[in-house]
Amino acid sequence: RSVTDFPKPTGDAFANYGRFFASAANIRVLSNTFWVAGLSTVVCLALGYPYAYLMNIVRPRVAGLLLIAVLLPFWSSLLVRTYAWEVILRDTGIINSFLLGARIIDEPIPLIRTTLGVMLGMSQILLPFMVLPIYTVMRRIDPEYTRAAANLGASPFAAFRRVFLPLSLPGVIAGSLLVFVLALGFYITPALLGSPKDTMISQFIASAVQQRLDWGIGSTMAVILMGLTFVVLFVASRFIRLRDAFGSLEEG
Repeated sequence: RSVTDFPKPTGDAFANYGRFFASAANIRVLSNTFWVAGLSTVVCLALGYPYAYLMNIVRPRVAGLLLIAVLLPFWSSLLVRTYAWEVILRDTGIINSFLLGARIIDEPIPLIRTTLGVMLGMSQILLPFMVLPIYTVMRRIDPEYTRAAANLGASPFAAFRRVFLPLSLPGVIAGSLLVFVLALGFYITPALLGSPKDTMISQFIASAVQQRLDWGIGSTMAVILMGLTFVVLFVASRFIRLRDAFGSLEEG
């Protein structure tokens, strides 16, 4: 059999779903996929919101340089960036070499083949997809709103928390959903930087199709992942209006 040979469907078309959910390993990988995607979203939001806010308050020329810095990773392929992280995170990489040279640690810290390594690699790749939606929405916020709050006696922090932050939430929601959905389908980064316990469902799909030539279970896992992604978007739409979140990006 060849990987390009599509076997004819036989038996119950829904049997593969039973096979998938009957395996504890499959359930563990599926839950790990959502866990890693959620962590990546949180890390990107924690880094991306302050960065977007900085871009919004500095001079246009500086903001342009910061924007170039965000877009710079797109000039190289995802595979190249992931290999770069592998070099940085290895025991003889830049981080461990610096810590060892500064005598901060006595032996290398395991950074590669860990969940932390996967988080660093995925967050760096996905960060622009968080920064750009937030920055686009922030640019549309009239500065007079925060000035008016200050004139009414609000402290800078109170003006930010009660005026600016709520107005920037559409960008936060759009960026978070975008990063989360993209993270669900990551393959190269967790494969190169993670350990077997960090396996994501996209790796299982590739293994089923390319190694076991099991197109049935591979397509089943792909459909399950796509279906759960739609569930996430549906649940999000019950709390916020997706048109408002993503529509603000079109207006920006």
